[in-house]
Amino acid sequence: MASLLERTYNPDVLTCLANLSNDEVFTPPELANRMLDMLPEDLWSDPSVKILDPFCKSGVFLREAAKRFLKGLEQTIPNLQKRVDHIMHEQLYGIAITELTSLLSRRSLYCSKYPNSKFSVSAFDSAEGNIRYRNIQHSWANNRCVYCGASQEQYDRDDGLETHAYEFIHTMRPERILNMKFDVIVGNPPYQLSDGGGEGSSAVPLYHKFVKQAKKLNPRYLSMIIPARWYSGGKGLDSFRSEMLHDDRIAVLHDYPETDLCFPGVNIRGGVCYFLWDRDHHGDTQVFNHSKTRETTLSKRPLLEAGSSTFVRYNAAISILRKVQQFNEPTYGSKVYSRNPFGISSNFANYHRERSDENQLVLYRSRRGSNADKKVYIDSTLVSKGLDLIGQIKVLVSKASPGGDEYPHAVFSTPFVAETGSVCTETYLIVDTCKTLGEAENLIGYMNTRFFRFLVSLIKTTQNISKSCFDFVPVLPLDRLWTDKSLAMRYRLTQNEIDFMKQMIRPASDKDE
Repeated sequence: MASLLERTYNPDVLTCLANLSNDEVFTPPELANRMLDMLPEDLWSDPSVKILDPFCKSGVFLREAAKRFLKGLEQTIPNLQKRVDHIMHEQLYGIAITELTSLLSRRSLYCSKYPNSKFSVSAFDSAEGNIRYRNIQHSWANNRCVYCGASQEQYDRDDGLETHAYEFIHTMRPERILNMKFDVIVGNPPYQLSDGGGEGSSAVPLYHKFVKQAKKLNPRYLSMIIPARWYSGGKGLDSFRSEMLHDDRIAVLHDYPETDLCFPGVNIRGGVCYFLWDRDHHGDTQVFNHSKTRETTLSKRPLLEAGSSTFVRYNAAISILRKVQQFNEPTYGSKVYSRNPFGISSNFANYHRERSDENQLVLYRSRRGSNADKKVYIDSTLVSKGLDLIGQIKVLVSKASPGGDEYPHAVFSTPFVAETGSVCTETYLIVDTCKTLGEAENLIGYMNTRFFRFLVSLIKTTQNISKSCFDFVPVLPLDRLWTDKSLAMRYRLTQNEIDFMKQMIRPASDKDE
């Protein structure tokens, strides 16, 4: 039976699995091997090494690790069956995320979903082998799980239904789950859970909790593939971002702005990354940038640039950002107004299509990308805050960006001028107020440059734009119309730097609504 592990399967069934969802994505074997390639080669010839995948879905990481151990331990344990038995019993361990994935993972690793059956490549006394699954329940407090933040309304289910309460993160002491020391922790954790709130999809991020739990086990090496949204923080991720960017044990980071380079057919806004955390490494990180249209680049650099609180993902962007920051100019992070400046929600419906004596105030609104009834009228008494902004000229931009992850990006939708006597729903951000219509038009011209949108793109890793996304954009005098040419001269950008921005950012278009 052990010889099954030495055969080549064509096609590999693990390349054909449909994803559970964009929250729980199966890892293609080729990607799992790229991640395992980051580990030292001599690891695979060490019979004492123990590897844990604490969120097994298909079992691909354990299966591919088994193949490497089979080859690496050939001299140490010449007998194939004894070698297989040692690897399966003493070196590879998993914690499945559901009962279904526990069976699938055991099938991948042991060639049988029941490792105590005659079909298993290595005989176990139990039906789970070294891949365990426990039906864990959430711990509710104030309608939320104290461990993962799941909504009680969404996930308080009957015993027969899947709870998505993942064992690895539903404990303060993850080391007690298996009670052993691991050299390597590797895998692809669940990314998020729907929280049942907000317009459209709304979710609680989970992947950072798995990273934190894994670090508690203090392995020699830790490697996970996760969404890249943590680069700039956001919902529940600000402290995690800071921890990661200040952790000098991250030796390698592979960045993929285009998700389908890792997961064909999957779109995770902002892309994904995988990293190697090395307990004994202290220093700069090898940052790899991957793209469909450009060659892969490598730069050894700090994860956190001086004067920045976010990770600058593109190696080629570092020189541009440094040139801009040398001017020590204020940025639009201090200008852009916080979300929902007038206290009017996106689904606000108490408006009128025609102006009347009672409804004099202009309201700019939009729902799910539609421009129908974009400019309507309301009673001024319905505005709960931001009253001082009503009489000012404002430049607005939609907080939802257009397009997908393909390059070049638009970054944000077409900005426009909101005249005096106007307000907006939380669909829009106020970029700034202006004294004159000419200043407002010059600000829009500045926003339409590749330069402005490129600097926003260095922070923006999700579909929505927030105030913090403008932290790299310098505030410039609006008594003139800024162009990419004049900005390149001001900041002494090289032709290579200009060309890189052109590759990343597409020309402004009225179609970017």
